[in-house]
Amino acid sequence: MSGSLSTALRGTPDRTRLTPLLRLLILTQLAFNVGFFAVLPFLSEHLGTAVGMAGWTVGFVLGLRTFSQQGLFVVGGALADRYGIRPVVLAGCALRIAGFAWLGYAEATGAVIGAVLLIGFAAALFSPAVESEVARQAVVHEEQGGGSRTRVLALFTVAGQVGAFVGPLLGALLLSVDFRSVCLAGAGIFVLVLAGHAWLLPQHIPGRQRVHVKGGIRVLVRNRRFLALCCAYGAYLLAYNQLYLALPAEVERATGSQSALAWLFALSSLLVVTAQLPVTRWVGDRLALRRSMAAGLLLIAAGFAVVALARPAGWTGTAGLLPAAGFVVLLTLGQMLVAPVARAWVPDLAEEGRLGLYTGALSSVSGLIVLAGSSLTGTLLDSGLPAAVPWLVLAAVPAAAIALLPRRP
Repeated sequence: MSGSLSTALRGTPDRTRLTPLLRLLILTQLAFNVGFFAVLPFLSEHLGTAVGMAGWTVGFVLGLRTFSQQGLFVVGGALADRYGIRPVVLAGCALRIAGFAWLGYAEATGAVIGAVLLIGFAAALFSPAVESEVARQAVVHEEQGGGSRTRVLALFTVAGQVGAFVGPLLGALLLSVDFRSVCLAGAGIFVLVLAGHAWLLPQHIPGRQRVHVKGGIRVLVRNRRFLALCCAYGAYLLAYNQLYLALPAEVERATGSQSALAWLFALSSLLVVTAQLPVTRWVGDRLALRRSMAAGLLLIAAGFAVVALARPAGWTGTAGLLPAAGFVVLLTLGQMLVAPVARAWVPDLAEEGRLGLYTGALSSVSGLIVLAGSSLTGTLLDSGLPAAVPWLVLAAVPAAAIALLPRRP
């Protein structure tokens, strides 16, 4: 797996080699996700069992984590436009170290919420800084004849999924000790990331012009095509967030524990690592941006429908895991289409010099949608409705989002 990523980073004979900065940023995404996914897949069970939260509270806390991360990306993006990516990335790493350490020792609901907010805000600093610079460098790479920007962004996704593959396996191993050990390991990973970036990340990146923080929001909120993309992407993110809420509940129902959850996350990551670049290449040659995203949203809706159709049968054990595995596969295939294309679309819609702001806004609007939807989802899953109904409602969300996509490519 790591060998295929290294080969892609080096480039192929018919492609221009990626610059050292692009390679660093792509590997940054890998490291971020190892630390993040060592902790997050196991958070909902910890909150429900060790902390004793109700289902709606767990959903709210998970939504709050997503909002404090995705919802505040616009702040991190604007700061990256103003001050450059280095100080923003380093500050975000330091805050995440503190957040993971706090979460490991948090027992009261208020302390958990504080730690979760800190963890989310840390990512709101470093992620839009890295993502916007990857998008900008991908456009430069494309203009210099190095290949499609979507391919570079797909490689960025692959690196993240390598981290998402390794992270849950590390977390599952450490969970045999306790949840605190998982959190402290996540903090330790970010200590290494902080040290590495303090050494390797350039002080100034050629071609990146710093702008004033004020003045960009007014134009952004009048950009209807960009806001339409944000809303569609937000619906996708709400659906994707069910990997951490609906999927654990389904795995628990089917097997009586969440031990299989790490393997389902590993399956998702393995699919992205092995298939993302071929899928991106195949789709890029055949579908425009809007059709690619529409196809991805349909696949995600189909994943929820698979579980909805199987739930009335009440399968348990290995057979009970099959619908969950089908959901993970279809959701992942949809993600392969939606995520790189959305990021590749943003530079065409962003105001000059404001790519960080627009990259952050894409995630901030998504975070608001997830915050509004996660508590409702938690309530829906605990509502006692017929088994298929919550999953059918969730299937309708990405399907309806297709109508929100900008009409022009």
